[in-house]
Formats: sequence, C-alpha cells, structure tokens
Amino acid sequence: MDKHRIFIDFGSTFTKVVAFDMEKEELAARVQTPSTVDTDVTIGLRTALNSLSETVDASEAAMKKAMACSSLAGGLKMICIGLVPEYTTEAARIAALGAGAKVIGTYSYELSQSEANEIAKKKPDIILLTGGTDGGNKKTICHNAHMLAGVCGNTKIIVAGNKSAADEVRDIFLNVGVGVVITKNVMPEFGELNLDPVNAEIREIFIRHITEAKGIAHVRSMIADVIMPTPSAVLEAAKLIADGTKSEKGLGELLLVDVGGATTDVCSVASGIPTKSGVTMIGLEEPYAKRTVEGDLGLYHNLDTLSELCSISQYETGGHSEISQPPVSLLRHTLGVPRGEEQTREHLMFSRKAVSTAVERHVGKHERKITHNGEIWLQKGKDLSNIAIVLGGGGPLAFSAEPRYVLEGASTGDSETLSLKPRSPRYVLDSKYILFAIGLLAGSEPNKALRIAKKYLVEV
Repeated sequence: MDKHRIFIDFGSTFTKVVAFDMEKEELAARVQTPSTVDTDVTIGLRTALNSLSETVDASEAAMKKAMACSSLAGGLKMICIGLVPEYTTEAARIAALGAGAKVIGTYSYELSQSEANEIAKKKPDIILLTGGTDGGNKKTICHNAHMLAGVCGNTKIIVAGNKSAADEVRDIFLNVGVGVVITKNVMPEFGELNLDPVNAEIREIFIRHITEAKGIAHVRSMIADVIMPTPSAVLEAAKLIADGTKSEKGLGELLLVDVGGATTDVCSVASGIPTKSGVTMIGLEEPYAKRTVEGDLGLYHNLDTLSELCSISQYETGGHSEISQPPVSLLRHTLGVPRGEEQTREHLMFSRKAVSTAVERHVGKHERKITHNGEIWLQKGKDLSNIAIVLGGGGPLAFSAEPRYVLEGASTGDSETLSLKPRSPRYVLDSKYILFAIGLLAGSEPNKALRIAKKYLVEV
C-alpha cells in the first residue's frame, strides 16, 4: 500500500491539496494557493505541489494516483422544470442540489414563451425537465419540451419525468438536433423520490463540463481522475461522519454548514421527522441526506449582500448597524481573509450571518392553522431542532478567529420561533479544512477516511 494519498480540490477561489499518511491514518500535509482558472488551473496546482513536495512525495508518479474534485467554471448552473411546484419541481431541485449543481431557476406548469426566453437568457449548463408521475400527466412535459426545443441551443437536457412521455419528449428534442438524456422519473409515484439515476447523469455531465475550464484537460493527464463536484465530496463526507461504517461508528445525525467564498452550503444527514407531538407533515418528503446551496451568501463574492443582511437584522432588532463600507472593500481585495481587528470583526459578523441565513433556508418550519375542528400544527421540511451536532466546514470557518461564535448562527438558542433550526447542539469544526478529501477517500477506504476525519473534528 502506498504510504501517502493525495487529494485535490479545484475551487473557484483556492486550489487545495491534501496528503494523508495512510499507514498512520493522519494528515501528512495540506497546502492551498489562489486558483488560476482565468489563465490555466495547472499554474495554481503546480504552485501548490511545489509546497507540498517539501513534506511528501508529489512526483509525477505519485500524482498519477491522486484524485480530485472541482467547483471550477462556477459549478454547474441548472434550471429545474416540473409540473407542480411543491412536488415534481421540488423533486428536481432536490436532485440537482444533491448532485452538486447550483440551481439558478425553477419553473412549474406549462411554460409560456416569455418564460422559455427567460430560461435561454440565463444560459444554464443543464436543464432538468420533469413532470408527471409514471403513467400520469403527459401533456405538460411534452408542451415544455416543445417550448425548450426552440430556444435551448446547446444547453444539455436531462429528462426525468413521466416514463409514458419519455419517447415523445426525446423525439421532440432530437427532431431539432438538441441532445437529450432520458433517465428514470425523479418522482415515479406521488410523494416518492427516486434521485440516484438523475444524480448520476448530472455528475457525468459535470465531469465533461469541467474540462472546459482552462487547463483541466491537462490536469486529467497528470492525476488519476477528477471524479465529482466538490459539494458532492463534502456531502459524502457528511454522510460518512454521521452514519459511520459497518465496523466504525459515526457521530449520528448532524447538520453541516460549509461556508465558502462563492456559496454557503448546508447538508443535513437526518430523518427530520417531527419532534412535536400532533404535527402533520405536508409537502414532499425530503431525503435523509439533503443539500442546499446559497449562491448569495459567499464570503468573498457576496460581501455586499451579507453587509445588507447584517444591517437589516440589526435594524429589525432595534440595534444600530456598525457595518461600514471600507472593511467590505478591503475584505474583497484580500480574498475574504481578514487583516486587523476591524476586518476580523466584520468577517465574523458576515460569517455568522451567512451561517444563520443558510440554515434558516435549509430547515423546515412549523405553521399553526385554525380550523373548524380547532388548532392544528403543520410541518413543511425537516425538523432539525433536536440535532445534536452542527459541523462547520470551509475556509472561513476552519480559519476563523471565533468559530463557535460563527456556528452559533445555526441555532435558535432560547428564542421562540417556528423555524426548525437546531436548539442546543454541540459545535464541531473541520479544523484542518479536509472534508473534501475525506469525501473523496470515502469511496475506496471508508473506514480509514472516517478514522482520519475523527482525528481532526474539534469541538469548539
């Protein structure tokens, strides 16, 4: 067995390289350098490998066994189209997010011409077309296929709707020369999710898509493979850490918040069933392992948005905003790395707001209804109020001056709220920023991956 295994994450802001000592089951080295996606990604990679070679073997032979994930080229931008917003459209959105994509729009029912034109202007990488349970409504998905066929150009089309309409939909696209992939329905029966087939198709397109990033084709000749989107690798790590393996116990159900420069992602590995007695679930049943991505909450690309959110929250609570424009500008020009006391304070505030807002959007909510039979309580989405562990990941958290303060944004604390955010969890940090590497290793050596992860998960 090789002593060291090397794992790479090509991020939109930084290129990260991690080496694990597989015999000692520990981190041997970790380096990162600014990504060079605008010129040639191999420039940033070679800079990182030069630093790594001071500690471990990063020779050409060693790199041939390296594995990578990537969120270059902005990740996959997807449009999801279904029949009913709360069901097939939501199923499509869940599938896209679970596969590591960034959803830039959702549409339901029969598309109008203006909506079709709007979709074309957004220039998505993939359109996921769903609609109808198997044997159910065919009219809507066929109508939407006709509308898209006239405007989608070179956009990749995945169809995961009513199987009875699959042949007709395929012909609609092929007749105008548009490539299309037909896969199994994301919701074959009402309320029943089938996400794995469409996830596999999305990831396959992702692997082909990232070769468009400058230099990636050369990278693939240097290493074993780029095997998945970075968000998928992090989700795999979260599932491993929560569930464990047959011989290695996991930590149990958890919520993971991954704060990045471009997005803040949230993963929950939990059933999310009601903890309040007498509550009725409504809406689509959500997957045990769920991911959401917030493209307006990145700590580098969305500083203005976070500044505004902080100002609004202080105003609503009667406080006085202390946010000032100069620190925001300075943070932007330092890749989000704070320098000095004032920038550190602003960075902590923005990080906490990103965590709080992203988790609020991820979790479910209670709703109180008064009926002729009296009061009833409804729950839509996951109840994560009793989750015992909130796991923090991403550079802004791993290198934060006060990670607990930031992670506490994920909790409701003692406040009375209809939000089903965690109430009193423990806060655990991916202290070495290695979750992506854990996820990549999990596929081949899950026991070792889990034991390594446990060594660097630090309660804060």
